[in-house]
Parts: sequence; C-alpha cells; structure tokens
Amino acid sequence: MSVIDTTSGLSLNDVLANSSVKTNNTSSDGLASATQSAAGKKELGKDAFLQLLVTQLKNQNPLEPQDNGAFVAQLAQFSSLEGITTLNDTVSGIAGNYNSSQALQASSLVGRSVIAQTDTAVVDTSKSFNGTAVVPASTDPVTVKITDADGKVVRTIDLGSQPAGNASFIWDGKNDAGEVAAAGTYKFAATATYDSQATSLVTYLPATVNSVTISQTGGELMLNLAGLGSIALSKVQTIGI
Repeated sequence: MSVIDTTSGLSLNDVLANSSVKTNNTSSDGLASATQSAAGKKELGKDAFLQLLVTQLKNQNPLEPQDNGAFVAQLAQFSSLEGITTLNDTVSGIAGNYNSSQALQASSLVGRSVIAQTDTAVVDTSKSFNGTAVVPASTDPVTVKITDADGKVVRTIDLGSQPAGNASFIWDGKNDAGEVAAAGTYKFAATATYDSQATSLVTYLPATVNSVTISQTGGELMLNLAGLGSIALSKVQTIGI
C-alpha cells in the first residue's frame, strides 16, 4: 500500500509559520478595544483586563505555552483590581454619607450662639459680655484691653493673678469713664506677664452663626459668624442655644 503525501511539500515549520500569522491577526482583533482605550487615554477596567487575559490564552504558542505561574500571577492581579474597584465604590458611598451628615450638622448650627477662638466680637453693650482668656501658666497680672473699630482703647479689665487654665472675664458694656459704650464690633487683647515680658493670650468669645459653608472636597466645615467672617468648626469651643 502506498502512502500519498497530501501536504504538497509543506513542512512542520511552514505550518507553524502560517499559524503564527493567523495568531497575530486574531490577537490584533482581540486587543483592538483595549488598544483604543490606551490610545484614547481611557482607564483599563476589569473587563478590558479580563479580555487581555483571555486573548493571551487563545493565542499562546502551542510549542511554548505560557508558564502556569504567570497565569496565576495575572489572575491574582485581576482579583486585586476587582477588589480595589469595589473598595473605591465603598469609599465613594462613605464620602457621600459624610457629606450628607455635614449638611445636616450645618443646618442645625445656623442661628445658634457659639464660643469660638477669636479676638473680635459683635457686642450689645446694653447687657454684659462674657469671654475667656487661655492662661498657659500661672502669672500675675492678666489684663484684657478692649478697643473699638477705630483702635481706641475703650476699657481695660484687670484680672489680677491667674492660675494656668481658662480665665473668664465680664465686660459690662461701659468704658473706663463709666459710660455705656456704643454697640458694635470690638477687639479683645488679653495679655499676661512672663519673665517681665507681656505675652498675648488666646481668647474665646461668643458669636452668632449666620450661615455655614460646606466643602465639596471633604475639607473642614466653615462657620460664617455675624460681623466676623468665617471660622473653622475646629476653633469652636462651645455651641450654645
């Protein structure tokens, strides 16, 4: 029995060469969308990653297949990518809930009185005004100078010797001559003497919240105080009625 050669003289190398050409074409078609995404500077999501992996499996050289370890590593990367995508969605949801919580908190602050770290206050001189000076270490004396919008000293309050902590003071709305001062905006400068040198102290004064500014980038809540401008919520010591 004779055997007829039907390969028309084609060798194994010729067959593999033709197969290689087809593989390249198929691979090019399979990666078209991923290539377009890269060229258009779009993000490669998990679907594009999986498409690349499947295309690689389809078009690997049968004589030199990919190492199993390489595929396991790629699958691990795919799993990590999917996990990161899920994490991003979760974080976005948490950020949305945080913004909603900030908006609710902001609406409850409007119109309320707060005690904030500031040296300026809008004072109704028909009634007593309360403030606080922060004394870092015990000293004698501690004084508070109150100046009007023109920079003129209206009243000097002597608090005497004070221990470390918060030193409260009260202004009855009168100037040093005993006359009732005009209502308006005043500055309060508290000082203490340390090593024979006058040192400025931090003061906390009451104010009314007119409105609230909510950051769209996750920043701190800003309170817009009547006649004083904006101040960060972290600088507020007490929130009143």
